[in-house]
Amino acid sequence: MSTQLSVFEDLSELPESVRDLMEQAVAIRKKAYAPYSKFRVGAAILLDNGKVVLGSNQENAAYPSGLCAERVAIFQVGAIYPDNKIVCMAITAASDTNQTLTPIPPCGACRQSIAEYEFKQDEPIEIYFMGEIGAIYKSDSLKNLLPFSFDKNFL
Repeated sequence: MSTQLSVFEDLSELPESVRDLMEQAVAIRKKAYAPYSKFRVGAAILLDNGKVVLGSNQENAAYPSGLCAERVAIFQVGAIYPDNKIVCMAITAASDTNQTLTPIPPCGACRQSIAEYEFKQDEPIEIYFMGEIGAIYKSDSLKNLLPFSFDKNFL
């Protein structure tokens, strides 16, 4: 089993629709509530109806009570657009203390949450992720990032 990713050197190499989605992720990243980690993440999700749903990380002094940007956005999709499919997701992360130059993938909890929706819709979700600036990685499916996924078939 192997993981295959596409690499784009910067935003200018992305297809226009994906570049727009990533720019929305960058804008929402700047609104993240991250007073403790100083690490801001933004996520933008494109749905099959053309709507875009945004999320930024929301921290809490009781760390387990916070939520990552990807899950803020994907749970919002589930609540507001439960019958729509997720076509594409753009994720960007930046630190207030040092520049992030390498693509930052979703954490394990976010991967599992994205997997749930990919299994639900029975279609892959394209995932683009980057740091603050620089290269962008594209995965054609969450299965590239989480090859041994846990889903309802194990229950």
